[in-house]
Amino acid sequence: MALRGAPYLCGIDHIYLSVSDFRRSEEFYDAVMAALGLHKDDTAIGGEPHAHYLAPTFQLTIRPARSDRAHDPYAAGLHHLCFQAENIAAVDASYEILRKTGCSPSPPDYYPQYNPEYYATFFEDPDGLRLEIVNRTGYRRQLADRWQELDRFLNPLAELDDE
Repeated sequence: MALRGAPYLCGIDHIYLSVSDFRRSEEFYDAVMAALGLHKDDTAIGGEPHAHYLAPTFQLTIRPARSDRAHDPYAAGLHHLCFQAENIAAVDASYEILRKTGCSPSPPDYYPQYNPEYYATFFEDPDGLRLEIVNRTGYRRQLADRWQELDRFLNPLAELDDE
């Protein structure tokens, strides 16, 4: 399957999260996102409050939920949300910053079951949505650096490993 000529999707533009208690979640996300260096826009949409957290390459928005169902990571829909940090030192720094916001991040550690270089910290928002910050692994760097060389849809880096 040749993928050359396909449109290039360069990243996630925005992610919307519906939250059960907007004010409670806004307090949490204001503290966390400000500590992590994002900016905030509070423009309402359709007469409903929204909080838009802005980074150079993506936007995370919270909005009021229209259902009172609790978040279930194993139901259809979003399982968890992971932010990518440049390196392990940035994950460690994020952990220290997050601790000061009052949320309870897990101590950063390696998770070789995901990838030998996978180093992350995990925490939850007020609705129980798991959030994560992971280092940018060599796999992700190689994927980005060699993207234009990839022709295979399934396990694309395997073709490069065969060289």
